[in-house]
Amino acid sequence: MGKASRLRRQKKEQVRQKRRTDQGQGSRGGHADRGAFSQQQAADWREQVSALIGRALRALIDNDEPAFTAAVDQLTAERAQGWTRAVSRYVVEFLSGGVTNAWQTGWQPSELARQAGRAMGAPHASMAADMIAAEMKVYAAATVDPRWAAQVTMVAPEGIWWGTDAEYLAAWRDRAGEPDPAVAIGTAVGILDLLLNLPVLQALLPKPGQWSSRTASAPASDPADERMLSKIRALLAKAESTEFAEEAEALSARAQELMAKYSIDHALLAAKAGEREEASGRRIAVDNPYESPKTTLLNVVADANRCRAIWSKDVGLVTVVGFPADLDAVELLFTSLLVQANTAMLRAGAKKDSYGRSRTRAFRQSFLVAYAIRIGERLAEATMRTEQAAAAEQEAMSRQMTSAGQAQAAGTSMGTALVPFLAARREAVDDAVEDLFGDRLSQGRAARVTDAEGWTSGRAAADLASLHNRDAVAG
Repeated sequence: MGKASRLRRQKKEQVRQKRRTDQGQGSRGGHADRGAFSQQQAADWREQVSALIGRALRALIDNDEPAFTAAVDQLTAERAQGWTRAVSRYVVEFLSGGVTNAWQTGWQPSELARQAGRAMGAPHASMAADMIAAEMKVYAAATVDPRWAAQVTMVAPEGIWWGTDAEYLAAWRDRAGEPDPAVAIGTAVGILDLLLNLPVLQALLPKPGQWSSRTASAPASDPADERMLSKIRALLAKAESTEFAEEAEALSARAQELMAKYSIDHALLAAKAGEREEASGRRIAVDNPYESPKTTLLNVVADANRCRAIWSKDVGLVTVVGFPADLDAVELLFTSLLVQANTAMLRAGAKKDSYGRSRTRAFRQSFLVAYAIRIGERLAEATMRTEQAAAAEQEAMSRQMTSAGQAQAAGTSMGTALVPFLAARREAVDDAVEDLFGDRLSQGRAARVTDAEGWTSGRAAADLASLHNRDAVAG
């Protein structure tokens, strides 16, 4: 082979090597594509990208659209070979760091993705979900709580789908069908602004990297429990999808029956075994419209199941504090009753006043307030009856065991022990609320009722709602 041929072959190999290096996997720490530019160049560009993003963020705060546009334009302009890829790499780095900070302030994956969509829209929610997936790649699977991992899978089922971080913004644009690179940068800056201004929430789950199966406080779910919960969820999903009101009510009633049995069985099992479960919290999203009466409904359901509900109105989340089986009952019963309420409310149709003006919103607000209050009354009565029946049943069993010579010791029977046991669980819930929120709680205002027909219709619908498979209230 001649010298000229060798030189041409070496030149081609150098070009191919450069291309391979440029396309290599980048680290989340923002290191440069080594073949594209030097380490010093990478550090300089990272600083420049950071400064430009800072300008864009300040422009958002000042509502200065020209300044925002100027910063974004500089980020999207290909000022040198590799600049666009570097911008993408550092944007992912900064967003991933913002996600990490969100975990430190109590947020969970599903809540963060929801908040991005709630505050800014679907494109932002999509990018936020991607950044949640990007942030998770630094943790070993064994150090992530399974409940946390399940949320990540729910919001980002594809995981990291875009290749390298340097390719992310271009890949996001392709997937979104967005030709303008400024839109991708603007979306990223909007998410950074959100991440920097998140309110602090109470930490309810171990953060990723801090969980261990050896130290997990929550016991693994019993397979029978999972089967029952899956059956209840399936019934509720079918009730929500059916177009026939009678079928929806029958499905909801069956789901509520199974749910009530699930919760009571757990309470009695704990009473018999003398177990000391830990009260914990679970956040439930409550969205507009009519978020205030919906929250009232959740509150009365929580109270009836020996739980407490605390509303974080600014982010549309309600923290329900209680014991695990009771939290399951609250979430499922609230879902079922809300389905029934919405069905009855929508069936009533639009409303107008005597002048032909719409009063639909006032009617529906009043409807849901009345529905929640009446449901609370019925649930309180049902809870009292259920606890009395359980205590009587346990008292009878205790007498049978005593007569058969099977009592462990003279004195306290299970029937009389059940009442203080349930009272102690309520006290434990109050203590857990104090630990989580301290003196940061304030009394909110109740939702207003301004439509008499809505109030009457809401109470009537609550009387017809199925509770624990009991007949509807007459009158």
